Amino acid sequence: MGIILMLHSLVRFAILVIAAVAILKLGYGWLAKRPFDGMDRGLTSGFSGLMDAQALLGLIVLIGLGFTPVRIEHAITMIIAVVVAHLPMRWKTAPDAIRQRNNLLAIVASLVLVIVGLVIVTSSKGI
Repeated sequence: MGIILMLHSLVRFAILVIAAVAILKLGYGWLAKRPFDGMDRGLTSGFSGLMDAQALLGLIVLIGLGFTPVRIEHAITMIIAVVVAHLPMRWKTAPDAIRQRNNLLAIVASLVLVIVGLVIVTSSKGI
């Protein structure tokens, strides 16, 4: 279980890096009225894919360490964050500016939920 928990802790840094790059790229593209390109698509997909991997690792940790109220609260918040991270799929056919804005907002909203989930688990002295 220690390896899974360590991976669960490490994947969050990859999520933050991809999210930061995606926020900068999508924000610039939206403000500069640039076309939605392959890198935008890759960053958005990479973010949601890493969120999926993190959720899977988290569910394994949850099952392995047991269900407590704090872990359940954390898991529910993070699952909502994963759902929000997948919202960009809804805008696949939208015009570029709308697609960039909405994808940017989805990533930011997902990160806000991740922060809430981290506060839940850290304020209770760990998982």
